[in-house]
Amino acid sequence: MSTGTEPDISFVNLGITIEHLRNSITIFGFRIAFYGIIIGIGMLAGMAVAFSDAKRRGQDPDMYLDFALYAIIFSIIGARLYYVIFEWDMYKDNLLQILNLRAGGLAIYGGVIGAVLTLLVFTRIKKVSFFSMADSGVLGLITGQIIGRWGNFFNCEAFGGYTDNLLAMRIKMSLVNPSMISQELLDRQIVEDGTAYIQVHPTFLYESLWNLGVLLFMLWYRKRKRFDGEMLWLYFLGYGLGRVWIEGLRTDQLKLPGTPLAVSQLLSAVLVVAAAGVIAYHRGKMRTQVGENNQK
Repeated sequence: MSTGTEPDISFVNLGITIEHLRNSITIFGFRIAFYGIIIGIGMLAGMAVAFSDAKRRGQDPDMYLDFALYAIIFSIIGARLYYVIFEWDMYKDNLLQILNLRAGGLAIYGGVIGAVLTLLVFTRIKKVSFFSMADSGVLGLITGQIIGRWGNFFNCEAFGGYTDNLLAMRIKMSLVNPSMISQELLDRQIVEDGTAYIQVHPTFLYESLWNLGVLLFMLWYRKRKRFDGEMLWLYFLGYGLGRVWIEGLRTDQLKLPGTPLAVSQLLSAVLVVAAAGVIAYHRGKMRTQVGENNQK
């Protein structure tokens, strides 16, 4: 029989427990989801990092602020459209739910696509280098992703299948959307004092930690970059490598219609190959030029 003190979430092999997980706060009767708050904090932190790098490079931070005001809007639109397109069955009979962002449903890759397209238009209008701005912008982007992934924690989503590794996370089944619980997790559910739990890969945490590693590498590497756009391609390479692995663990993958393929995993693989190819091409071209100059 339940004692009423069972934790909502625990990292069982780390000895960390959270008795009562709240996913929102209420201010003057208005519910504000932690998911949105964390996304907002991630955006502000990302802007601060991008502005700082732009200033370091002798660029005008105000131009990045102008861009950010547009990018935030179109990134949110892109993130929502990406999610809705690949979860169309959830929305086709109730189109107004597409506008209900408070219910969740934002896809990072959609936000990235929205930001890239916005930057393409912005730099063309301002007559500045797309790749030069992108090199500072991606530092802010990945900073926002590091923080933003924790919104998934409060929503009890973006997790993987069963594991008992060091970071294994145990969640009350009552807190989880049933559509995210795989048959494997149902078969391996854990019952303690009458409360059912699933024990999962905390893929949101994996991605946050992976992105932190990518950011630290990029911060170290930025003074060593050899061509405009190299930081952008390093972001696609680094983030894509992690996402190929992590997406394969998740139970809530967005699928290509009519296929078992995880769309974000496939897109990540394409970006990794493309980024590696572009970086190798530019590096090879530079070595050739150096060799030719040495022969003169």
